[in-house]
Amino acid sequence: MTGSLNELFAATVLFVGGHFVLSSLPVRMALAGKLGETRFLTAYSAVMMVVFIWMVLAFIDTPVAMSWTPPKAFAWLPAIGMPFALFLIVCGLTTPNPTLAGTKLDDPGRDLTRGIMRVTRHPFLNGVSLWAILHLLANGETRSIVLFGGMLILSAGGMWHIDKRREYYYGADWGPVLLTTSAVPFAALLTGRAKMDWAGIGWWRLLVTIAVYLALVAVHGFAIGVPAWPVLG
Repeated sequence: MTGSLNELFAATVLFVGGHFVLSSLPVRMALAGKLGETRFLTAYSAVMMVVFIWMVLAFIDTPVAMSWTPPKAFAWLPAIGMPFALFLIVCGLTTPNPTLAGTKLDDPGRDLTRGIMRVTRHPFLNGVSLWAILHLLANGETRSIVLFGGMLILSAGGMWHIDKRREYYYGADWGPVLLTTSAVPFAALLTGRAKMDWAGIGWWRLLVTIAVYLALVAVHGFAIGVPAWPVLG
């Protein structure tokens, strides 16, 4: 039964810590060696999904207690900024890229630094980071600080963690990816190390983002108890 800040904290620590522990080289190599790569990734995903559901339910059921009072204007930040976060998330999940589990640098016929990868090589995690930051700024609730603070730690730390793992696995082959992409959005473009690839992104990803955003706006109030758009007046 959920409903306490302590339980939310425990679920968040397990979710964030579980990702770092299970994906660390010693643990991953040991478990993948025993189970096989496919079974390990399946079990890993299943465990994290269960913990994620527990964390979300604990967040919903945790009583609201304010730690600080954000300016009223900050309530608009998620409503305005989430389309950009969702766009990065959608692109990250639908674009083949070398930071995703199971992707190989030598996949034939694939340019793994095209599309959204010219903006950032970690589109999904940057989207999650933006989602967390927007909600941290807009919400002064203690439960929000725990949940979104944990997700920010996971996403920001995950970028560094993934880069280190890829460097270990691929060695010198990882160098060209680092040279032509950036973890920080737009850094490679602004320094001239990459050129924007609108065709690689594609209009359909923008349309999917809009559909997902509208769906989340529709269910946000029912699922979370707070409307996605601030109530005027």
